[in-house]
Amino acid sequence: MTKLLLSLHVLAAIVAIGPVTAAASMFPAATRRALATGADRDVAVLRTLNRICRVYAALGIAVPLFGLFTASSLDVLGDAWLITSIALTAVAAGVLVLAVLPRQRAVLDGFGREPVEVDVKWPARLAMHTGLFNVLWAVVTVLMIVRPGSTTGA
Repeated sequence: MTKLLLSLHVLAAIVAIGPVTAAASMFPAATRRALATGADRDVAVLRTLNRICRVYAALGIAVPLFGLFTASSLDVLGDAWLITSIALTAVAAGVLVLAVLPRQRAVLDGFGREPVEVDVKWPARLAMHTGLFNVLWAVVTVLMIVRPGSTTGA
């Protein structure tokens, strides 16, 4: 059962977090392009990237759920590396839900107005928050692989 749970946890991370990471990373550059061109096509790209982020962020809830079930079956719920991973996952989710997605929405709302009301500083701020989200997930991934103090860790 542990192998099945671990497989589901890893698959959920790849399928759910990967698209959010990629789409969120592409959004600031696409915003700059849309600001430069004003083309409907570039704004449509922004809408698609935002939709990917929203949908896969919702699916991403499966990652910590499968992770908790896996950790319970491995009897590592009290291990420091896991507690740290859980805390960093919560921070990453907070950055996504409280900073990245609302700023993406604000950018899209700005393109919905005439004249376009998008602050030129937004892409840089959005890139910063997206980068923070990505770094947090990278650290969590490393912790999951290395598992400090584990007899099976690297």
